[in-house]
Amino acid sequence: MNSHPASSHFFILQVSSRVDPNHSAAAATPHQGYSHAGWGIRAVRGLVALTLAAVGVAQAAPALPPLLLGEGALNPAWRFVGFPKKHADLPATRFEAGRVDGQAALKVVTASSYGTLVHDQKDVPPARLQWRWRLDQPLTGGKAPPDLLTKAGDDAALKVCVMFDHPLGRVPFVERTVLRIARSVSGEALPAATLCYVWDSGRPAPLQGANPYTRRVRFISLQGQGAPLGQWVNQSRDLAQDFSALFGDELPAGAEVPRVSTVLIGADSDNTASTSTGWVADLRWVDGRP
Repeated sequence: MNSHPASSHFFILQVSSRVDPNHSAAAATPHQGYSHAGWGIRAVRGLVALTLAAVGVAQAAPALPPLLLGEGALNPAWRFVGFPKKHADLPATRFEAGRVDGQAALKVVTASSYGTLVHDQKDVPPARLQWRWRLDQPLTGGKAPPDLLTKAGDDAALKVCVMFDHPLGRVPFVERTVLRIARSVSGEALPAATLCYVWDSGRPAPLQGANPYTRRVRFISLQGQGAPLGQWVNQSRDLAQDFSALFGDELPAGAEVPRVSTVLIGADSDNTASTSTGWVADLRWVDGRP
């Protein structure tokens, strides 16, 4: 994510929104036309770096489209969201269709970069989300160590995030005020709650907490420092249960967990100026319990 320091509780929002019509289906790479909702101050941008994902043509069906259409082709149903033009000097995380151990998968490569691959949904119940991922190279070679609990180290080699239609009235007053200002300035319905599942390069798993820049984004590390590299790991998460655990302070007794609005895959290494390589495959909603 971005490394602009926060100077107060109130922030300037800058938004640039355009999807590049020449975006290659084979790989998402840096391009002037890539769009990102950028916050002038990192604390709120930590949210919006994920949240332009919530803007676009929503999908009514709960099914997630496959990440890949075939060898060498990303599914255009997943769109790249990066930084706005004013941050064109910052590299974009690369998302590529590839093969590893004879299996087709989404390759995710960072190099002092930021980026997400996004699919918008509408009014989807918080079901169980499954996927496979592997990390071949954790965040390494940077100017600072990765640490999800600090602003300087707030990078992740792999993450799968879900945005929720969380009622604004449940958000604490100061954060609610900031979010209202951001929504007004941007003209976008920025979500009030985002839950990220992270492969952490800095600390052992499990770890959970709030993003150091904004509590509107909260995370659970499923793999962490010392986890085996170059091996596929299966994940299956009950979103309702995890939301209740991470956002329970904003979920009244007896209230239903909010509906899902967006699912995304991301990776960033711009804060630490490091590099990483990982893979994601078979991301899907499933019924029932594993």
